[in-house]
Amino acid sequence: MDNQKVIAGVILAGGLARRMNNQDKGLVLYKGKPLISYAIKALSGVTEEILINANRNLAVYQTFGLPVVTDLTADFQGPLAGILSAMVFTTADVLVVVPCDSPLIKAEHLQKLLTMRAETNAAVAVAFDGERLHPVFLAIKTSLKSSLQNYLESGHRKVDQWLKQHPMVIVDFSDQPCIFSNINTLTDLEVLEALK
Repeated sequence: MDNQKVIAGVILAGGLARRMNNQDKGLVLYKGKPLISYAIKALSGVTEEILINANRNLAVYQTFGLPVVTDLTADFQGPLAGILSAMVFTTADVLVVVPCDSPLIKAEHLQKLLTMRAETNAAVAVAFDGERLHPVFLAIKTSLKSSLQNYLESGHRKVDQWLKQHPMVIVDFSDQPCIFSNINTLTDLEVLEALK
């Protein structure tokens, strides 16, 4: 079993959210609380440090009392840019990655990713819902920082393509695929809020 010495978490809230009329998704209210607060709660159960990756409304994100890291690359280059920023900032051995817009994720789900990664000594553990991978739900070694930096510098952006370059364990959540429900549009928000 791999020894996970220090574990950090990063919440990806750095996108433009074009399908949400450019609203900052992490700050959109879901059941009365900002979406990002659900990710903070989930990560606080499994990590010693939580980072917020954001590129707008930085002062608002700082009110959550956590370090806010911006992309090191310009022009909103996607989730990998946020992951790289967190890897550069933290001294942790392992990074747990979650998006800001999936409020049904809980600490127990993230712990399953961490446990599977450690047990298999894989570089990456990625969530699978029975039909497809969810490549922004990860437990990942921060030692992949140089690989990620090189990948982004070469002009690539696809998360799944980069992950495939490294030893990866796929973590099965097919018994509860709804936990990956994410809010991309105002309609998504209404549908998810209507659920019990």
